[in-house]
Amino acid sequence: MAQEDVFKKIVSHCKEYGFVFPSSEIYDGLAAVYDYGQNGVELKNNIKQYWWQSMVLLHENIVGLDAAIFMHPTVWKASGHVDAFNDPLIDNRDSKKRYRADVLIEDHMAKYEEKIAKEIAKAKKRFGDSFDEAQFRATNPRVLENQKKFDDLHARYTEAMQGPNLEMLKQIIEDEGIVCPISGTKNWTDVRQFNLMFSTQMGAASDATSKVYLRPETAQGIFVDYLSVQKTGRMKLPFGICQIGKAFRNEVVARQFVFRMREFEQMEMQFFCQPGTEMKWFEYWKKVRLAWHEALGMGNENYRYHDHEKLAHYANAATDIEFKMPFGFKEVEGIHSRTDFDLSQHEKFSGRSIKYFDPQTNESYTPYDIETSIGVDRMFLSVMCHSYCEEKLENGETRVVLRMPEALAPVKLCVMPLVKKDGLPEVARKIIDDLKFHFNCQYDEKDTVGKRYRRQDAIGTPYCVTVDYDTLKDNTVTLRFRDTMKQERVSIDNLRSIIEEKVSIYSLLKKLQ
Repeated sequence: MAQEDVFKKIVSHCKEYGFVFPSSEIYDGLAAVYDYGQNGVELKNNIKQYWWQSMVLLHENIVGLDAAIFMHPTVWKASGHVDAFNDPLIDNRDSKKRYRADVLIEDHMAKYEEKIAKEIAKAKKRFGDSFDEAQFRATNPRVLENQKKFDDLHARYTEAMQGPNLEMLKQIIEDEGIVCPISGTKNWTDVRQFNLMFSTQMGAASDATSKVYLRPETAQGIFVDYLSVQKTGRMKLPFGICQIGKAFRNEVVARQFVFRMREFEQMEMQFFCQPGTEMKWFEYWKKVRLAWHEALGMGNENYRYHDHEKLAHYANAATDIEFKMPFGFKEVEGIHSRTDFDLSQHEKFSGRSIKYFDPQTNESYTPYDIETSIGVDRMFLSVMCHSYCEEKLENGETRVVLRMPEALAPVKLCVMPLVKKDGLPEVARKIIDDLKFHFNCQYDEKDTVGKRYRRQDAIGTPYCVTVDYDTLKDNTVTLRFRDTMKQERVSIDNLRSIIEEKVSIYSLLKKLQ
């Protein structure tokens, strides 16, 4: 099945099983804005809890914050967002569709990588265990040809993005013969810059002083509260401040479901350190954050680092952690060394000193900052994409199952009475009443047990318990495992100990120690 078709099935599955709904759907929706349904919000909350605990619980020198969405408009002037928060956009005259020029080029580069990967996959199949990938890459004519095309394009693209040079970006699109996915034509306009900020008015008057912005990132709230946290918490360098919150961007080219939206959620941590130590901490957080992803067990081969070709004006290092989505490797998290830019800018624009006094050196200075920023919605999508599986059964039937990490599953246990009589529902309810304080449980008595199993498979429930007539005799139930569909008789008294350890967020956190 084509990867595009797989992704369509995942999107459809999300909508059918209460994970994600288009916002305001009864009014035909609002483009690039989505609501999370009853299962989606549980998965999302579990992701956030895993991240928050990994930051605050596992690090004594990291604390949390919840800054307001609205901030003084000068905050965004100081940060550079008002003047320089732009994307290079290009229109196709035939389809009337607008695209990000940089994304068009990056997608084209990915095609060269896909061609190379296909050649390697064919060779692996042909030569088996004797296959030497490094030698094949260095000698195969088709691989070398595509690698050269990729390298040449990558060099031109990197150069064009340094400005960015808008004319050069368009020239690359024309030279590479990149076509509009809708019209299939090359009838492009010039590349233009487009500001992504949402603005609104605060107060009764509509003059310039009442203009405020919906924050395009959560980081600035941490920077403007940095000194308050440092003083009230008596924090000593190095230390971090983390935050989970909504951000807003006027994405003209929002696409790929919840991957790129106009309203989204970020999990950000700003780690403040002594100048000169920032690269040590940058490398540290790269490793820590990759380990966080890998602990989920979604395949280490599905993650990779991607160093930025173009650094933001405030950064001296930047790396993305990318995950293999159905539409290619895409950024899920970014690690940036932001130097002292943000704190220095806010000190300059506010006129207030926010320097840190170091008791060890007896000097005051502006700390440097390492940022880790992960999109909750992108993380949600990566879990869904990895988990979705259509599985052929021995009886010829097909089941759809979400093989998501057990600790992230919206529902951990579903309890089902075999029939709706003879005291079986009462026993099932008693099991839920005993276990619901430890993990999320669900009761289901509708349809056959087989259909109930399928429903739970489709939302990723790792364990199902069936209460039958034998339960009334020996206090045992049938415990079914999602991934293997294996069933075994266990005592009701042992259910918590069997399930809790595997479905707890702390089972993931222990892998990080």
